[in-house]
Amino acid sequence: MARTKHPRTPLPPRGGLGASRVRLPGEEPSTAFDFIARVIAEQRHRHPEDNAQAVLERFAQGQVVLIDGTPLAPSSIIQPGTDVFFYRRPAPETPVPYEIDVVYEDADIMVVDKPPFLATMPRAAHITETATVRLRRATGNEELTPAHRLDRMTSGLLLLTKRREIRGAYQELFAAREVHKRYVAVAEWAQLCVPTTWRSHIDKQHGEIASTVIENAEPNAETIVRSVERLAPERETEFQRVHGVGVPLGAYLLEPVTGRTHQLRVHMCDAGFPILGDPVYPVVRGFGDEDFSVPMRLKSVELAFIDPLSGAERKFRSATRY
Repeated sequence: MARTKHPRTPLPPRGGLGASRVRLPGEEPSTAFDFIARVIAEQRHRHPEDNAQAVLERFAQGQVVLIDGTPLAPSSIIQPGTDVFFYRRPAPETPVPYEIDVVYEDADIMVVDKPPFLATMPRAAHITETATVRLRRATGNEELTPAHRLDRMTSGLLLLTKRREIRGAYQELFAAREVHKRYVAVAEWAQLCVPTTWRSHIDKQHGEIASTVIENAEPNAETIVRSVERLAPERETEFQRVHGVGVPLGAYLLEPVTGRTHQLRVHMCDAGFPILGDPVYPVVRGFGDEDFSVPMRLKSVELAFIDPLSGAERKFRSATRY
């Protein structure tokens, strides 16, 4: 069943989650109950108690509506192409045993240090265990929204807007790549001549977990390696123990010039230094095999930009590098 996006919905966010919008496909009409019950039954990740009675309760509470806010009854006839809004019920999730630290906050934005294993936005099996939902529930601000994204396994600085009317200005800043970003990756130590630039053509196919490097193709991804430092002996020993490796380890300061999917992870792996704890590069691990005590060692450590509202220079740094 096709899903579409809309900037505003007739149902407000609730419990940190926005309402879902679904469109009746095909050529045959359907009752609203049959349509919503079928959508829920076809969810790959759904709550085991989200049954027919739970669907009826949504209708009784006015939580199944049209785009203009008109509530539907279970027997209401829906025509093909009609958009319907309702609240999904997330499946139970394993709690991520890390906290989100607030780095900076004012009336407009919040900058946090996102831990690994916590997705930025709700998606697929990760709904409540996401930075967005956790922070909305903790603050009570249902309009709190990330201006950009970090991979679920990547930790570090994440900027969120606190009000709907300013959201677009900050999101456009990131979309236009007007934010200077720096990351630190921990991997096998190598004596590189720095700064150095890695360029390649990275391709990501829909449905595939990993991105790939296409040889002899025009580069579309660029990363600058600013420095490589050997880890301090105590830290190196700790990481070697946690990740089960015996090689010397280094911290790579990386600046992405472009923003391809998994770009830093792909470039590190392609250079021969896969990031410690990476569950995809060089080998894709099975879903559900993750160990929360063994995170991926890639962290966003710096964000700098000209504020789109005030015109002031902004720079945020993480308190820890990795």
